[in-house]
Amino acid sequence: MQFNVASLLKGPVGAIKKYDLEEHVWQHLTEDAELIGPLSGHVQLMRTQNGILVTGTLRTRVALTCSRCLEPAYYDLAIEVEEEFFPTVEVYTGATVDWQRYTDDEALLIDAQHILDMSEVVRQDLIVALPMQPLCDETCKGLCPICGQNLNEGVCSCEREAIDPRWAALANLKMHLHK
Repeated sequence: MQFNVASLLKGPVGAIKKYDLEEHVWQHLTEDAELIGPLSGHVQLMRTQNGILVTGTLRTRVALTCSRCLEPAYYDLAIEVEEEFFPTVEVYTGATVDWQRYTDDEALLIDAQHILDMSEVVRQDLIVALPMQPLCDETCKGLCPICGQNLNEGVCSCEREAIDPRWAALANLKMHLHK
């Protein structure tokens, strides 16, 4: 997801270039999330007073681990990208630009060869879009807390009446109320 933006930096404010993307970028987005499809979508690069504004919509498919039963869980992710990138050198003279007055995030910099790399920004946006507790299915029953049996595959023979001693008084109260 790299773009040479030298010609765009030489253009007037408001100049636009559009790109369609379909790239295989990372296999592992995080330790627990694997991209199983290409990153696809479209982006628009627009010259601003100070740099290049990137906007767009990107989609991909990820495999995660279900937080209840530990089986694979698949999600389609879609993100909206909107970030302004800033040059580190002046396009005509090659003089160093004081980019720190615009940002302190080095992921938003256009390098000395005028290459805008949006990979890190997209990676961070995808991580934020991941579900906090992925599920293989909304009705996932999870694992038996005693024997570890996947309850989606069938019931186990564990004794279910084991009550945490801290809750025993409430269980007794419940039994007395229902008599």
